[in-house]
Amino acid sequence: MLDSNTQAQLAAYFERISQPIELIASLDDSEGAQQIRELITEIAAIAPAKISARFDGSFERRPSFQITRVGHNMGVHFAAVPMGHEFTSLVLALLWAGGHPPKVEPEVIAQIKALDGDFAFETYMSLTCHNCPDVVQAMNLLAVFNPRIRAVAIDGGLFQDEVEAKQIMAVPSVVLNGASFGNGRMEVGEILAKIDTGAAKREAAKLNERAPYEVLIIGGGPAGAAAAVYAARKGIRTGIVAERFGGQTMDTLGIENFISVLETEGPKFAAALEAHVRHYGVDIITLQRVAKLEPAAVPGGYATV
Repeated sequence: MLDSNTQAQLAAYFERISQPIELIASLDDSEGAQQIRELITEIAAIAPAKISARFDGSFERRPSFQITRVGHNMGVHFAAVPMGHEFTSLVLALLWAGGHPPKVEPEVIAQIKALDGDFAFETYMSLTCHNCPDVVQAMNLLAVFNPRIRAVAIDGGLFQDEVEAKQIMAVPSVVLNGASFGNGRMEVGEILAKIDTGAAKREAAKLNERAPYEVLIIGGGPAGAAAAVYAARKGIRTGIVAERFGGQTMDTLGIENFISVLETEGPKFAAALEAHVRHYGVDIITLQRVAKLEPAAVPGGYATV
C-alpha cells in the first residue's frame, strides 16, 4: 500500500518519535478492514522499535484502528484507511502520540489539558475533501493531550449506510456526544471556544484590558481586511473582531475571480490577507461574535461593542 518513496519519508519522520506507540485495530470481514490491516502492518514495519501493531482491538466501530502511546489509552481513532488528503492527519497523529510536539502555542495545549468533561467526537469526512484534514487534525490534537476526549475520524465511503441514515449531506460534519456539533472547516481555537465553558470569560477579561480602538472593524473577511489596511495606513489605531479571520474564504477551495491573482486557494488567500493586515499593526481579535453595539454616551466618545 505504501510505495518505497513514502516508506523512506515515513522512516525519516519516525526518527522524531521519542515514546513507543501502538496501533490497535478493531476489524471485521470487510474490504476496508483488510486495507487497514495492510496499512498499519506496513507502518509498524518501518519503525518496529517504536511502533507496534495489534489486531485484538475491541472498539465498537469496525473497521477502525486506534493510535495510542504504550501504557496510555489515547482517544485517537480512524474508522478509515487514511490515505489521500488524510494521510497527513495520520502522520501527525503518529508523531504527536509518539511525543513529538505539535506546532501550536503552549497555552493552547494547556487549555486542552484543562478541559473538564467527557467529549466523544465523530468527524465524518471524505478522503478527497480539502477542508476535512484541518478538522480531523484538530480533533486528534485534543484526544492526544486530554484522556477524556475521544476523536473518531469516519470515512463516509466505508460507512455509507450510516451517512445516509443520518442524512449527512456534506463533509466535514462533526458530532459531539451524539448531537450535531458543527459543519465545515474548523480550527482548534474555534473548537475550544465552543467546548471550554470558561474560555469566554477569560477572553473577555483580556479584551477589557486593551486600550480603546479608534476604529474597530466587525468582520474578518476580505472587506474587513481592506478597511483595516486603509485605516491603519492613516495612523489610526485599528482592530478587527470576528469569529475567524478570513470569513467564508476559509471554506473556499478555489478562488479565480480576485483581480491580479489568476488562481489561489481560500486558506492561502486568507493567510495573505492576515499577513497584509498585521503588517500595519492591526489587532486581530478572533473567536468573538458581536452581540450588541452601544453608541457613545457623549459626542466624540467611544462606542461599546
